[in-house]
Amino acid sequence: MAKHKFLLRTRFGKDIVSEFLPPVRPSKKAIILCGGLPGSPSKSAVMNFLSEKGYWVFFPRYRGTWESGGEFLKLSPHKDVSDVVKGISKEFTEFWSGKKYSVKNPAIYVIGSSFGGAAAILASQDTHIKKVVALSPVIDWRVKSDTEPLPWLEKFLNNAYGEGYRFSKKDWRKLGNGSFFNPIAKAKTLNSRKIFIIHAKDDEVTYAHLSKEFSKINGCALWLKGKGGHLSLSEVRTRLFWKKIKAFLDK
Repeated sequence: MAKHKFLLRTRFGKDIVSEFLPPVRPSKKAIILCGGLPGSPSKSAVMNFLSEKGYWVFFPRYRGTWESGGEFLKLSPHKDVSDVVKGISKEFTEFWSGKKYSVKNPAIYVIGSSFGGAAAILASQDTHIKKVVALSPVIDWRVKSDTEPLPWLEKFLNNAYGEGYRFSKKDWRKLGNGSFFNPIAKAKTLNSRKIFIIHAKDDEVTYAHLSKEFSKINGCALWLKGKGGHLSLSEVRTRLFWKKIKAFLDK
């Protein structure tokens, strides 16, 4: 197994700090990873895996989370993804070394899980993004999660993660209004050919039947697994998942 490479750091759109890795061989293909909520800002194994597969890989922190500036949920997080998209094809600086990088005419893909799955689905509206893959995505914030209801999650984030997530009550409550950062509200208008959803039927955090409903309305590709629970970005490294994801990205 190849030794993991040290993750590099840059910044997009003034506020957004992002780790990144170049591909092991020359490539214009790039993947943006969208993490869950809450989630650890550490995706070294997945990033190294995708770099080895020949992709530029970026793992940004949403505005108002972790190292990034700004306020979380003041804007829809999928707009943070679009700011990263804009920055990839321009010159960006790696802060450890000061080296300049750019990816000219990149083919950009997005992979997100849970909260990040919603970000990935909504980011598909960006014409510069070719495909998105959403694992166990939040589809409709109006449907109460028995495991992580919004009022509980708000309190949990404040208590357990402190300044890792910086948001106002007003902005947090936008999540339940049905129109803000809510994939089901856009199901009829999003390009179905750009979206692939993967969900396990026994997921108790986000619900597979909502992904099925979204796919029925939108017409996008859907893989419903019998078991697997709440899927994370780490699944990308498994042979079966990567086989299906790569087939979709290359299609």
